[in-house]
This record gives sequence, structure tokens and C-alpha cells, in this order.
Amino acid sequence: MTQISVSELKTNAGKYVTMAKDQDILITKNGKVVAKIVSAKPDKKAAWNHLTELFKGISFSDEEVEAMREERILGK
Repeated sequence: MTQISVSELKTNAGKYVTMAKDQDILITKNGKVVAKIVSAKPDKKAAWNHLTELFKGISFSDEEVEAMREERILGK
């Protein structure tokens, strides 16, 4: 991870936008981190971990799933 100052970012913005495709970049002001530039590409592993954590401990029978599906389709 790269750390740069606001003034360095102003001077070489294009360079750091390009670098952000591959790594996070921390932006500092007066020696303190104030922002972070991250890649716009989705982090699929983090998204999957988040989703699995949301549903941890929840389970439905096939009948319950089918009933919920029908309710959703029929708008009940």
C-alpha cells in the first residue's frame, strides 16, 4: 500500500489513479491519513464472505423455500 500527501496527489493524479488499479493508496494531510483511493473492480471474495456471514445459521426446508418463492411471484 502506498501513502502519499495531498500535494503529491495534486501533482501526479494520473499516476496514482493508474496505480490504484493494483493497490490501495492512502492520502495524507499534515501527516495524518485523510482518504484512501481503492480499485473500482469488485472484490468478489469479500462480497461472498459478507453474504455468507449474513445468512450464517439460517436454513430453510425445500418446502419453505418453495412457499417463499410462490409468495414473491404472486405478490402476496
